Amino acid sequence: MSRLSSYNKGATRIQREKQELILEAALEVFAANGFRGSTIDQISEAAGMSKPNLLYYFSTKEDIHKKLIERLMDNWLAPLKHINALGDPVEEIRSYIRRKLQMSRDFPRESRLFANEILQGAPRITVMIKNDLKIMVDEKAAIIQGWMDRGKLIQADPRHLLFAIWATSQHYADFDIQVAAVLGTSYSKDKCFDDAQSTITTILVNGLRAN
Repeated sequence: MSRLSSYNKGATRIQREKQELILEAALEVFAANGFRGSTIDQISEAAGMSKPNLLYYFSTKEDIHKKLIERLMDNWLAPLKHINALGDPVEEIRSYIRRKLQMSRDFPRESRLFANEILQGAPRITVMIKNDLKIMVDEKAAIIQGWMDRGKLIQADPRHLLFAIWATSQHYADFDIQVAAVLGTSYSKDKCFDDAQSTITTILVNGLRAN
């Protein structure tokens, strides 16, 4: 997931750096407080710049949030895009689980930003999830259903399979404090995700294997 964006190709290098600084600060603020609980003042403080300076680059809180969500949706869909109809079904599902867990490990704030938006009724991303996300899910669900129909996987609802993968993988980003608390002194981020990948893959993939 690139921290840099080409959304303002006419901007100078300094302007792009300032925009990225603001977006990075806003990601931290929105992930912690949600959209409603966040303010321009909080974002400008996190970015280490004055409010007027921030407003030179983004007119409103909504503009900043919209840009973060657009960037997030591109990356949210990326692991799903890689499911290949020509690949081995078990390995494709295994790889998808790995990619989703890697995103939770490496981009927990982005995951929490998305979760906060959904919990608020998705007012700013309804069109995206009803179009881009649904189209991609329908396409990949058809691939998985095809594997099931050919006897390569047991019969199950492909969409609910994807929901299960989302729920288990994103848990480690959205509830990371709970995970660390429950694991206690044995908690190590790298080991946690290695163990999670092994466990989730074993449960889901073994459950899908055709006899």
